[in-house]
Amino acid sequence: MATAIVDSWDNLTTSSHITEKRLIEPGQLRLSELIAALSVALDLTEGQPAGHAARSCIIGMKIAELLGLPQHQLADLYYALLMKDLGCSSNAAKMCYLFGADERQIKHDLKSIDWTRMQASVSFSWAHVAPEASPLQKILKVAALFATGPEGARRLVETRCERGAQIARDLGFSETTALAIRSLDEHWNGKGQPDGLKGEEIPLLARILGIAQTVEVFYQLGGPQKVHQIVTERSGTWFDPQLSRIVSGLCFDTAFWEQVETRNSLDLAVAWEIPDQIHLVDDVLMDKICYAFASVVDAKSPWTFNHSNVVAELSRDLAQILGFSEEMQRDLYRAGLLHDLGKLGVSNAILDKPGKPTDEEFAAIRKHPDFSEKILLNVPRFGQLADVAAAHHERLDGKGYHRRLITEELPLHYRILPVADVYDALTAKRPYRDAMPIEKVMSIMDKDAGTVFAPEVVQALHNWIDRQNPQTRVTQQLEAIDQLLGNL
Repeated sequence: MATAIVDSWDNLTTSSHITEKRLIEPGQLRLSELIAALSVALDLTEGQPAGHAARSCIIGMKIAELLGLPQHQLADLYYALLMKDLGCSSNAAKMCYLFGADERQIKHDLKSIDWTRMQASVSFSWAHVAPEASPLQKILKVAALFATGPEGARRLVETRCERGAQIARDLGFSETTALAIRSLDEHWNGKGQPDGLKGEEIPLLARILGIAQTVEVFYQLGGPQKVHQIVTERSGTWFDPQLSRIVSGLCFDTAFWEQVETRNSLDLAVAWEIPDQIHLVDDVLMDKICYAFASVVDAKSPWTFNHSNVVAELSRDLAQILGFSEEMQRDLYRAGLLHDLGKLGVSNAILDKPGKPTDEEFAAIRKHPDFSEKILLNVPRFGQLADVAAAHHERLDGKGYHRRLITEELPLHYRILPVADVYDALTAKRPYRDAMPIEKVMSIMDKDAGTVFAPEVVQALHNWIDRQNPQTRVTQQLEAIDQLLGNL
């Protein structure tokens, strides 16, 4: 599953290291281009191949066209389809805890079974809980899982769906779009989640989202023939019978499926944007979208609460101290918000592990800057921002990752995020250690200045600490982490 994601990106190239006044190139950027590109990050945390959300969008918009959905609803549907998994990271830690396994694999495989059938649910649970445990330990884990009951399952889905809906609202999308995201997993027969809505109680756009994502999953597993089988089986139970009939007919549209198979998923999804409702992204909206996706990243693990936002704000402040322009300060803020997008592709079984990672686990962790870069390179005009965001684990001595860049390949603006990232990581709790006092953190960073970190950036950090009261923020962050851990 994770391999498929990596393989689908093998041919992507990285941008060159050219110092410019801005990390984001001048020119227009469409909202559809930005959201479609960032939706690939949501695919990672759902354990789906890159482009899942984009292909779901293509399929859903085709269904809407065949249904004759009114023009005024198409834009609401379009963005609901692209953003359907906005809340996906918010239940990742809980799911990993309950199953004792890689939550990405669980989420991926769960989409291919009818989890409303008890036999299928029990078989799935036995196959996926604690894969390396003894039979007795597995029995105890399955018993604990089922002890949470239907209400536990409902809360798990509600956490995801409501969080996704709220992010859509915060971004200024319509309530129609938000409710479609919230009701994504409702079923026609009333046995879905989180509210048990039935029939036409389920918003029409949510019904389209639900069938579109299922079609995409089973298309990957067996093409149009498999889609036809599943939609026929679930018509009237999972799916609106009218939508099922439309999809059954669509299964024989070879030209449509050839497009889905051969064209770039992101480009094709952008092509489905409603022509008279094209929106351009200004600075304010770009900041809001970057912040929203940072919150998706930070929701994945209680240990990284608010990490991306702190790194972003600190990077902006350090850039200001170092004399960068306001435009570059803003771009570094955005790079900080998005630097850890790739961590959505790392299992919580690794991120939340209360001990030292194995070599294999650390190899998985080291991939996340590469994932971040490849996601961001899909955004038009984001080439240098992608480069800088992905360099947050590089070191001056060339021993960092993921590209092992050396001093000459790291201009000053590349050297800011690594300092901000490590400072926040060391002053926060991690599953394998307590938070370090600020004085100890700065002692470590002073010692590593010149080999790991840029001395001028470390000095700027000293200046920032002298101006601020960082202990208050650290205390608030630690309290929030404790509260989140208590909810697992």
